[in-house]
Amino acid sequence: MTTFEKVVALLNEEQADFRVITHPAEGHTEAISAIRGNALHQAAKAMVLQVLAGAEPPRYVLAIVPGDSKVNFKGVAKTVGGKKSSFAPPETAQELTQCVMGAVPPFSFDSRLALLVDERLRAAGTLFFNAGELEKSIALDVNDYFRVVGESCTGNIATPMVTNA
Repeated sequence: MTTFEKVVALLNEEQADFRVITHPAEGHTEAISAIRGNALHQAAKAMVLQVLAGAEPPRYVLAIVPGDSKVNFKGVAKTVGGKKSSFAPPETAQELTQCVMGAVPPFSFDSRLALLVDERLRAAGTLFFNAGELEKSIALDVNDYFRVVGESCTGNIATPMVTNA
């Protein structure tokens, strides 16, 4: 089963309010948000991070932040009890998500990859995200998203990006 099929099956099983959007292949948040017609703060940007805590092996986190924000690496490390975090190596990220980068959905289907979602996404109304494929996105009611993933995976892990007007 592909990642896209896993996402759709999960959302159907949970009776979530969602729709699939087919579009040209795109994995950059700003570009795909313009194509889909959603505001940047509604985009759920997914990044695979590795968190280090002393001599222990790295732990992996799927950090989900709003499209108008950047990940706060110190915030992620602190939330999961580590000392520092950084992007995971691309080959590790692809192995853990079974997706090309830019297509990673805001769900983890691998027990080695902990999900951590920024609290700011609660205000999105509708979340938009690539769903395991660069040419498929999903629009999902934000309340359904948090109902599906649970409350225990949230934290303050994003910093809004400053734009010059």
